[in-house]
Amino acid sequence: MTLEQIAAFYIFSLVAAITPGPSNVIIAATGSSVGMWRGLPCALGCSCGMALLLFATALGLGEMVTYHAVLLKAMNWGGAAFLLWLAWKIASADPGAPAEAAKPVGFTAALLFQWINPKAWLVAVGAVGTYLQAGAASQVLQALQFGGLFFCAALPAGLVWLGLGSMMQRLLTNPRAARIFNVAMGAALAGSVAMILI
Repeated sequence: MTLEQIAAFYIFSLVAAITPGPSNVIIAATGSSVGMWRGLPCALGCSCGMALLLFATALGLGEMVTYHAVLLKAMNWGGAAFLLWLAWKIASADPGAPAEAAKPVGFTAALLFQWINPKAWLVAVGAVGTYLQAGAASQVLQALQFGGLFFCAALPAGLVWLGLGSMMQRLLTNPRAARIFNVAMGAALAGSVAMILI
């Protein structure tokens, strides 16, 4: 990739990573539940998972998934079911539970979540369709560049969302306000299901 292509792809990645979506809702909810330090594995897992998804998509996985309509539909419905379950867990979380007792979304769960995250697939397939160079010397090197650049954009974006969530933790000491915040975050995540089903 040339410097201009790297800059263009990085800007695309940063915009895609920082805009609201299921991963950022999960990161913010984790930050509001357990704080910045204990939420770091979640942000790191989302970033690594997205980088791996972009790498795999650039190597051809995205084409295979979009080519097989049944597989794509199964992923859409599976992702929708998981997101709705997660939205319910966030919305119904006990706002009175101490942060030390809360179980944050960990690295592995956040990493694996990207594989059923509708926004992640839209971004990965869109990025590969737009930025993939057919005449590249090495397809593997190009896929590594895509994954590495996206990670470098996704981690700072995830930390912003984690920071926003952890700031909310300090502001939501009132159980009623915390309950409203949890319901709003759960509703936002449930709303993202429309991206899958429409």
